[in-house]
Amino acid sequence: MGSPIALYLAAAGVGTLGLIDFDIVDYSNLQRQVLHGTKDVGRKKLNSARDRIKDVNPNVHVVLHDAMFRSDNASEIVAEYDIVIDGTDNFPTRYLSNDVCVFLNKPNIYGSIFRFEGQCTVFAPSLGGPCYRCLYPEPPPPGMVPSCAEGGVLGVLPGVIGVMQAIEAVKLIVGIGEPLVGRLIHFDALKMKFREFRVRRDPSCPICGEHPSITELIDYEQFCGIPQAQAAEEAEPPVPEISVEELKAKKDRGDKFVLLDVREPYEYDIARIPGSQLIPLG
Repeated sequence: MGSPIALYLAAAGVGTLGLIDFDIVDYSNLQRQVLHGTKDVGRKKLNSARDRIKDVNPNVHVVLHDAMFRSDNASEIVAEYDIVIDGTDNFPTRYLSNDVCVFLNKPNIYGSIFRFEGQCTVFAPSLGGPCYRCLYPEPPPPGMVPSCAEGGVLGVLPGVIGVMQAIEAVKLIVGIGEPLVGRLIHFDALKMKFREFRVRRDPSCPICGEHPSITELIDYEQFCGIPQAQAAEEAEPPVPEISVEELKAKKDRGDKFVLLDVREPYEYDIARIPGSQLIPLG
């Protein structure tokens, strides 16, 4: 979502854009992260994004934060900006973005996507609206909600939600219209339907409620159960693996085994190993 957000805000003339990322461009990013092209594969995403933004509007001041967004740097980074736009895909960063924005009285323009659906709202207790914790007081159990990499996402969906987030940013900057404060928009791409939900501020919210119990940034990885989940994975015995060379040797020796292909039928039609049996994972 950061790609359409950055492109449209640059084109709109936003004077300063701060980008936070630490990853490099991969071919798998290109179907949805339109800031980057094939020539950028292997480059830092921040550098690729800066060049593309400057190509759209050379007058934009682009500030690069080459780091993970963490409790020890979040306050210092966010303090320099008027608005935070959350385009992340993991729960620890979402809770961190929310909490630091509450503490610093910054609007947090939220967007999320999964498969064929997305949602967008503006969390801003300073403007009389709710925060992320009012809607989601606790994160889901580790592993219950797959990431975009695991569950997949329609490549154009980040464009729809990201553009909505960019619109909300422009409205807040210029002071026009009715921002999505206290309203959440849900988008179903398969049905091409938008639905609006009212989201109220929770008086018992642990961070923006009447008697907050959270008064400083915490360890969000631990809060979301990430270390426990990783420990559980490490405790499980590893799945046995063989290389393609070992598979070839088994076939040449005439070993008896079942070769199961779990790809989709269209992939199987393009190329397959003779003798394999197709049972799509889906």
